[in-house]
Amino acid sequence: MIIRVFIASSSCSVAIKKRQQDVVRFLEANRIDFEEVDITMSEEQRQWMYKNIPEERQPAQGNPLPPQIFNDDQYCGDYDCFFEAKENNTVFSFLGLKPRLASKESEP
Repeated sequence: MIIRVFIASSSCSVAIKKRQQDVVRFLEANRIDFEEVDITMSEEQRQWMYKNIPEERQPAQGNPLPPQIFNDDQYCGDYDCFFEAKENNTVFSFLGLKPRLASKESEP
């Protein structure tokens, strides 16, 4: 299983860039393996993302905005869902991952 974060590297929106950075930094800080998929560099990836977001999770107007998060081909959610999971300390469940136990090896 790999977490895939669909981003837009050339977005002009500061809000989108901050949201993307928030997701990526959280995954890096928690040592969660993930892959960034830049939808501005691949029309095929952009179309895949659009097609694999469930209809009930599509915006009323326009296309879904990045970041969009998947566990392999399973849709996890968008930034709002990620943020809510982070606030509720349920990100591992949101991502479809088993929570990790704190390891004593990382202690000084």
